[in-house]
Amino acid sequence: MADKTDCTNKTVFVAIDIAKNKHDVKIKWPNGRTKILKIANSLAGYQSILDGVNEKCFYENITAAFEPTADYHRNIAYWLNQNGVICHLASSLACARAREMLHTSWDKHDRKDAGVILYLLEQGITKPFYDPLIAKTMDIQEISNTYQQITIARTRCLNSLMNHSITLYFPEMERFIFSSRAEWFCKFLLKFPTPKSITRYHKETFVRRAWDVTGRKVAKQRFLEELYEIACESIALPVDVNSLAVDMFKLQLKRLLALTMERKSLELRAESLLQDRIDYQRLRTLPGVGPIIAMMIIAESGDLKRFSHHRKYLKFCGFNLSASQSGTCQGSYRLSKRGNARLRYAFWLAATTAIRLCENGFRRKYQQCIKKDPENADVKRKARTAVAVKMARVAHALIKKD
Repeated sequence: MADKTDCTNKTVFVAIDIAKNKHDVKIKWPNGRTKILKIANSLAGYQSILDGVNEKCFYENITAAFEPTADYHRNIAYWLNQNGVICHLASSLACARAREMLHTSWDKHDRKDAGVILYLLEQGITKPFYDPLIAKTMDIQEISNTYQQITIARTRCLNSLMNHSITLYFPEMERFIFSSRAEWFCKFLLKFPTPKSITRYHKETFVRRAWDVTGRKVAKQRFLEELYEIACESIALPVDVNSLAVDMFKLQLKRLLALTMERKSLELRAESLLQDRIDYQRLRTLPGVGPIIAMMIIAESGDLKRFSHHRKYLKFCGFNLSASQSGTCQGSYRLSKRGNARLRYAFWLAATTAIRLCENGFRRKYQQCIKKDPENADVKRKARTAVAVKMARVAHALIKKD
């Protein structure tokens, strides 16, 4: 069998429509010839892409593009990258618009989508794929994602307790949850879930039994005595302390306490993982940026130095301005919101905190933005957005320019 020709200097384009079990692949060689494959989501399927590309000639320059689909594209992208293939991402919005343009129809199927992705790749309307595993930011990203899921679950659990269980069994306790991190609140209700569980003791006995579960408090004696008086006049339903309903209440409290402890543990692990990183240390110097927000920024941005200009980073965040204009009609400029929503959320939180701190540049910008109408809620919202955009620009400059 004759050796294959060496085509080192020529580039082959590969477009992949990602799915859970099978991928549609369209290959285009430099001479214009194309081929369509349907491969399994397996190592053998991945290898068949390279075998198909090099069936008649050896190619070293192979560029593949795919539309991000949940996380199904991550595995094949990593494998292709390890085998020398340059990977690109095609925007879902760009794919939708190109499909309508090329086929003058809104209908879609996998083979057609592969052709659309190939068109975008040839036209240069794709972006290099940033793999967090190769960039060594995957651990940070996974901690950030898990932290978000735990926070969401904890918020739902807390809302359920506040709106149902506590309302029924001890409504007066709601006023004492000053912070979502109050572990003493759960521990106290686990021991005294209803007013009857308090009033069955004498006041002195209750104070002694509750002393260790209420945490560190100023004037703890007075606080516990006040709780006893509140329990005596409570409007709670007169359920039995040993009833099944109270057991379910305690089960929810245990879940809330467990989620709180897990969140606290993740915060410590995140800080331990990131404390030696230069970009983390620089981000922490920003007013309003704590350990969790700094972790979110690094997890979602990756290496900020890969953005050559702050405008590219703002576009990645979705902070770039866009407007609709046609003829003499000019729409107002507003945020595109086409970028990373979690990054926008992180910078919004940081900006909201920074404007409440003592004198700093972000607070001055906020005050300058609301100077004309300080009581207008819409003006305040726009001012916070402007501060968040400035926060993103400063964060990029801190990392990019050291």
